[in-house]
Amino acid sequence: MKDFDLSLYLVLDPMLCAELGMVETTRAAVAGGATIIQLRDKHASTAAMIETGRALKRILHGTNVRLIVNDNVEAAIAIGADGLHIGQDDMDAADARRMIGPDMILGLSAETEALACAIDADIVDYAGIGPVFATPTKADHKQPIGIDGLSRIVGLCPVPSVAIGGLKAEHTADVFSAGADGLAVVSAICGRPDPQAATALIANAIKEARR
Repeated sequence: MKDFDLSLYLVLDPMLCAELGMVETTRAAVAGGATIIQLRDKHASTAAMIETGRALKRILHGTNVRLIVNDNVEAAIAIGADGLHIGQDDMDAADARRMIGPDMILGLSAETEALACAIDADIVDYAGIGPVFATPTKADHKQPIGIDGLSRIVGLCPVPSVAIGGLKAEHTADVFSAGADGLAVVSAICGRPDPQAATALIANAIKEARR
């Protein structure tokens, strides 16, 4: 059983993090209670992803916070990341698993009930479910599913799940009530004047929701 905590999952956005940078944003978020950091940069070269990822690994060393790389298998392997996250259109999950080996965490996006049902729990470790709400950080996102849709998809999903899409601290209780194991956030932390405080706000809301 792989050891990871989906509860407060930060997806880094290079544009939103531009002022502070992804590395310093991560440092602040970890201090505030983030449990997973995803490096997502659709426009960076593999070499740039590896450089950033290695800097993030240095920050996360000695913590229980896991580093997940979005969509770039080569970078994930070179960084020695804890995991890889892929979308339905990126590559086949079985192919990804063969490339990364048995020990790396593999996450897969699932936007519909049918996609959730099709997940093979022997291959995939967790599912990213959403978008729950519309979000400007991903222009090509699918139709928002809302909290009701989240609840339905989570109920059919054979692996742990993290909700994503327009989520903020005030949505925490609803996300956990829907059965998700965590919430993934972007703009609720990235680009905030004080990312540590913004993370701590969500971390405290998670503690309340789990009581």
